[in-house]
Amino acid sequence: MTTPTTPAFPTEGSAPAPSPPKRGMSPKATLAVLLLACLFVFMPFLFWRASWFGAPMSPDDITAALSPSAEPRKTQHALAQLSTLMDRHDPSARQWYPALIAQSHHSDPQIRLTAAWVMGRDNSAPEFHQALLPMLADADPMVRSNAALSLVRFADASGRPQLLAMLQPYTVLAPENSSAGALRQRLKESDAVRPGTLVARMATSQAIIEVRSPVPGVLAHWLQPTGATIQPGQPLCILSPDPQSAWEALRALYLVGRPEDAPIIESFLHNVTGAPPNLLEQAHLTLQAVQSRK
Repeated sequence: MTTPTTPAFPTEGSAPAPSPPKRGMSPKATLAVLLLACLFVFMPFLFWRASWFGAPMSPDDITAALSPSAEPRKTQHALAQLSTLMDRHDPSARQWYPALIAQSHHSDPQIRLTAAWVMGRDNSAPEFHQALLPMLADADPMVRSNAALSLVRFADASGRPQLLAMLQPYTVLAPENSSAGALRQRLKESDAVRPGTLVARMATSQAIIEVRSPVPGVLAHWLQPTGATIQPGQPLCILSPDPQSAWEALRALYLVGRPEDAPIIESFLHNVTGAPPNLLEQAHLTLQAVQSRK
């Protein structure tokens, strides 16, 4: 007698053979996937937390962050915290006023411009008034702008020329400390520019030199074609005023502007295109205010 065999394929009327059970992921593999998913969520949070200036700092942390040897990012964080305390009229903020004034001489222009802005939060401190005046001659235009805006809070019009400059086109120059090189344009007309934006490169015989804008604005037009040989300090392009900066300058000139400032404000009104309504409204109000002082 022969032993019956199971057919290779189910025949008509026969029940299908059960499929083998599917194996899931091993516990180790499941744990690895879960850890990877947590990292995708947690790492962005850690990065945001590290870069968020709203995170509270203890008094000891603020003192350490305002020391000369502190990391610039921690100093920025401490300055933001100090500004919050000053806005609350917290008397404890005064203990850091000397350290705040010391930041006006920091080697990093980002620290200096932030310090100039923070000093404007308390116009009852005469030491801030005196510290802001030399900052009008700072090498960085953004530091000069913040100093001029803060001085207005002290009813001081010393920064008026800088306020007017914020309403006028800005010329980006080739670096003075470089050799001649071929221009490589990076941006096109009407591109928005922020402080530090890479505008162009210059290919010299020694290296590739980056040209970055020191101010915000909008690229109005190039003064030199791409590929042109550029000398140190040569004008490269024109930036039209940044709307936010112009609005701040107009608000300040509303308080300290003079009748002779009217032509610059009128020129700004005639040349600005696509400006938001609040900017145009402030320009008209400021123009009326300076003309009424005749």
